[in-house]
Amino acid sequence: MESTRNLPLLKDYQSYLRVEKGLRPLTCEAYDNDLKTFAEFIEGRQGVLLTATQQDVAAFLEHLRNHGIDSRSAARKLSCLRGFYKWLLLDRRIHHDPTVNIESPKAWKVLPKSLAEPEVAEMLERAGMAASHPQAKATALRDCAILELLYAGGLRVSEVTALSTRDLSLDLGRVQVRGKGDKERIVPLGRSAIEALETYLREGRPHLARISTARKNAESRQDATRLFLSLRGMPLTRQWVWHLVKMANSGASPHRLRHSCATHMVEHGADLRSVQLILGHADISTTQVYTHLALGRLKEVHRMHHPRATRRGADAEADSNAEHHAGLTLVEKKS
Repeated sequence: MESTRNLPLLKDYQSYLRVEKGLRPLTCEAYDNDLKTFAEFIEGRQGVLLTATQQDVAAFLEHLRNHGIDSRSAARKLSCLRGFYKWLLLDRRIHHDPTVNIESPKAWKVLPKSLAEPEVAEMLERAGMAASHPQAKATALRDCAILELLYAGGLRVSEVTALSTRDLSLDLGRVQVRGKGDKERIVPLGRSAIEALETYLREGRPHLARISTARKNAESRQDATRLFLSLRGMPLTRQWVWHLVKMANSGASPHRLRHSCATHMVEHGADLRSVQLILGHADISTTQVYTHLALGRLKEVHRMHHPRATRRGADAEADSNAEHHAGLTLVEKKS
């Protein structure tokens, strides 16, 4: 069997890692497992480790991706393969490294997941109803304001917890945010978020701030200016906000609300530059991922509502081919 042809090579490499490289036993074991996984994949393609090609390595990475292996784990396996084939080259057992020019899985782009607009609307409506109750507690007003702010401005959870009351300019409909690298940006807010924040500042926060104002040290006085406070008058943690969002919608998270904000804006016609400024992306290439999400939504709408989008068979295929050659792929074939 071909597996036996790979075993002597793997044993030699293990000896090299232990003796010459001085790697720890657990590290050597991890490398051995990764190489055996690749060897098994190669055997399925009627090959062995010594005869692997660039196509084999690329197909292996695609195989990992299709089976839900995350980019970090796949990148580790590729790093293992590179070390292995570098050793084979130095030992003159091969003449070509099949891992050359293979893109690192770290560069894999994963489309961010967002909530559908009705899901967000329902979540915010429930929070709004709790906050508008005649006997609403300060925490209900706070929670509603946080959820509205996360979605309205696409803020990161760390940006929300770091906000001070001085950062708000609700009369101008905006908030000043300190993002990654301590970079500041101005984020506009919609009417719903502004009203939720105004109500919280007027009726909710004063109750939560009473304990903070009683403290004497400078650190506590700084904490007392934080926008969102706990029942003990302390600044909220990122973990607490994450829990709040999860309780509001089990399929949501603060970052998913951020993605939802961007996706829904693009779907409604916002330009990428504006979305980039709102989210605080340093590079617009980061923002461009939302065009793919919006395109997916457009395809879905087209498939649902266009009279010729759901046709099957030879006629639909012929129309699709003709439109493709014309530069307009208007018909999406179903699998």
